[in-house]
Amino acid sequence: MIDESPLERVRSNIVIEFEDNAQAKIIYDSIILEFSTAPDFRSSMTIDLDESNIIINIDAEDSTSFRASVNSAIKWIKLALEINDLTN
Repeated sequence: MIDESPLERVRSNIVIEFEDNAQAKIIYDSIILEFSTAPDFRSSMTIDLDESNIIINIDAEDSTSFRASVNSAIKWIKLALEINDLTN
C-alpha cells in the first residue's frame, strides 16, 4: 500500500464553451455562489466568465480532492443547464 502520493499539487484550468455569451452568462450567474461557498479543505476553485466561455481554475492538494472538485463543478453546470432548458 502506498502511504504518500507522488503528487504535490494538482492544478488545472478547465474551459467550457457555450453556444453564445448570453447562455454562458446565465450559467455563470447560476453557479457563481456555489464556487464562492464551496468548502476548501484540500482544494480551491474559482470561476471566470470570458465571453462565451466559463473558465474553472482548480488547485488541489491531491488527485482525490481534484477529482471531487471537477465532479462538483460538472454537477453544478449540468444542473444549471437542465434548469435553464426547462425554463425555455
